[in-house]
Amino acid sequence: MIYKILLVLSWVYIVFGMIGIYRFDNMYVRLLTSSKIDTVAFITIIIAMIIRSGFSQLTLRLFLIMFFIMLTNPVSNHIISRSAYLNGIGIKDEVKNED
Repeated sequence: MIYKILLVLSWVYIVFGMIGIYRFDNMYVRLLTSSKIDTVAFITIIIAMIIRSGFSQLTLRLFLIMFFIMLTNPVSNHIISRSAYLNGIGIKDEVKNED
């Protein structure tokens, strides 16, 4: 029962994060928001899977996957934002609405 609540909670994180991505207009803030969605929703899903499967060899594998994602996700987002910065996309660059 708890794992079902965690799975629904992960979908709530994803929906609110997607709303946040569309609200912000700065590329770096959108990247930060998408990183948070990915990390928090993924951890919630993995914890739900651990609870569902019980403590076994699969639990160890799920912990290893969660640890790997928690290490690589911030690094990959840092690489993307650094590449954007080095290619001239500034913090203040925004899409202007011509109304």
